[in-house]
Amino acid sequence: MKILIINGPNLNLLGKRNPDIYGHRSLNELNTFVKDYFKKVKLEFYQSNHEGDIIDRIHQAMTQFDGIVINPGALTHYSYALRDAIEACTIPVVEVHLSNVAARESFRNISVISEVCQGTISGFGAYGYVIGVQALAHKIKRLNND
Repeated sequence: MKILIINGPNLNLLGKRNPDIYGHRSLNELNTFVKDYFKKVKLEFYQSNHEGDIIDRIHQAMTQFDGIVINPGALTHYSYALRDAIEACTIPVVEVHLSNVAARESFRNISVISEVCQGTISGFGAYGYVIGVQALAHKIKRLNND
């Protein structure tokens, strides 16, 4: 099983930007933390600050991976182009956020991608990615056994 983990804009600044909200781990440390949980799932990590690059990676992933875990960062709240790419995706996608976006500023309460994802995990820090991969792996196994 192969899963792509996509991180959107500004997530390359993890550990430096608002560590009391997003945690003290760098993006590389977060990736290692997640990878260490899984021995039977092949994980690949991708980060970009560019919306079009993320959309291109989603398109490519459909022929290379069994599923996607995505933290779209601020694109969550307004990117209909990202939403359309996920909606067109032929593999399952899970949305993940480090912070509890529902308990933050009102503009962060809106996700334009949630309804086209298998589910959303929010507020569990780095462990949210682990939960996302576990849920996605379970979904993929069910899809493959049906």
